[in-house]
Amino acid sequence: MGHRLAVLLAAVSLPLAASAAPAQAAPSTVPLGNVIPAPVEVHPGGAPFRLTPRTVIEAPPAARTVADRLGEALKPATGFRLPTVGRASSRTPVIALSLGPGVKGYRLTSTRDRITIRAATAEGLFDGVQTLRQLLPAAIDARTPQKVDWAVAGGTIADYPKYAYRGAMLDEARHFHTPDEVKQYIDEIARFKVNYLHLHLADDQGWRIQIDSWPKLTQVSGGAGTGVDGVGGGFLTKADYRDLVRYAAARYVTIVPEIDMPGHVNAAQVAYPELTCDGVAPPPRTDTEVGYSSLCTSKEVTYRFAEDVIREVAALTGGPYIHIGGDEAHATAPADYLAFEQRVLPLVAKYGKIAYGWHQIAQAPAASKAVAQFWGTDDTDADLVAAVKTGTRVVMSPANQAYLDMKYTEDTPLGQDWAALIEVHDAYGWDPATRVAGVPASAVIGVEAPLWSETLRSLADIEYMAFPRLPAIAELGWSATYSWDSFRARLGSYGPRWDRQGVNFYRSPQIDWS
Repeated sequence: MGHRLAVLLAAVSLPLAASAAPAQAAPSTVPLGNVIPAPVEVHPGGAPFRLTPRTVIEAPPAARTVADRLGEALKPATGFRLPTVGRASSRTPVIALSLGPGVKGYRLTSTRDRITIRAATAEGLFDGVQTLRQLLPAAIDARTPQKVDWAVAGGTIADYPKYAYRGAMLDEARHFHTPDEVKQYIDEIARFKVNYLHLHLADDQGWRIQIDSWPKLTQVSGGAGTGVDGVGGGFLTKADYRDLVRYAAARYVTIVPEIDMPGHVNAAQVAYPELTCDGVAPPPRTDTEVGYSSLCTSKEVTYRFAEDVIREVAALTGGPYIHIGGDEAHATAPADYLAFEQRVLPLVAKYGKIAYGWHQIAQAPAASKAVAQFWGTDDTDADLVAAVKTGTRVVMSPANQAYLDMKYTEDTPLGQDWAALIEVHDAYGWDPATRVAGVPASAVIGVEAPLWSETLRSLADIEYMAFPRLPAIAELGWSATYSWDSFRARLGSYGPRWDRQGVNFYRSPQIDWS
């Protein structure tokens, strides 16, 4: 494995970290490296820091939001006020958030009197805060005051992400999840330093985002009766969507909206029959079949539609990406598919965004400036290999390892199994840098864990399928090195935190849950 990996594992493995320096912390103190995702460097040492009613959070104005949110997160379980101040007085126990150049990611130092998190950006501080929350006892996630020794082990962590893009995806089209449910999911994924949330907003069953220039999309295909089995109707107004974008950004999560085309468009064609070649509206669909719908690529109205939707969604979206789908367009002739992508991919750039699509878009020369999301199950893809040589970048989401809607086992009550049965070890046991032969590590910008909603109905369903596999994907996206033995130990000790948060997670038999 190499000396560096061995040193890291020694630092983060629970038994080793606890026994290597017994004088550094009380027995109940969380070992310094017991964090998901695994930090790059962990150096235990020194006396622990303790939160007390006198503790304050010190932060400059640019870090005030991160500091206030930390205080809000710690108050329910501790009962402490934890005010944010510009400068703490001497002899006051302090958690100091510091902004300054020269820090890659964040650096967390814990001593008897002070915890300092230093970063070059507020996002780096936010990442450091997520680590700090995991270094406190699991009771910190309780919703009422607990009688606990709120100690943080002494030492230093230096940490930064392997990939810039660490994503999760939630399917709003097959079943609409309310803004409050999406916000809860944002909070849950941000704990693991996931920094992108891809929202699948349109498909055959329903259209879930208000488009002013095409109002029937939501009037006809966004209401009651839409969704798989006719359950799960609803849509985001523009105000709803803007609010989600703001909420996510405050947690350093960027929303990536997806409008899938030229396939997966039955809901759009129900609302606007002119998007079909014969001008006849198809019947609404509430089943789970795929590959039967296609925009009429020979009609100019198709491209007016595509441009209007891209323009309006881009105007609502603060992040850099607009996802235009492109998968399973089986009803679109290959030549027509290429012609469509050649016209539509550049429209995203026209409105100031980077085009993003499922890996089939790699067939089009215009994808050279786009991001292609690999969702295949094979380890080869000739079109993708050719595209990266022209500049296409890749996000890895192999369906047989990263799709959170796949069942854990044959007996899992939710989900599907067309790609694989995916237990926690399967979700963790692959390397994004080498997943597709011929796609070099330099072309891979990150990973994403998609969660499709054919069988989901509630936030509890989302949580059950996402956790504990999403932390596995998050670690693949963040950590410099991977170790299943280390990860499963750290994951097992995280279980009590989910219990206190009320998260409905799957208790995999592969994990020794604390």
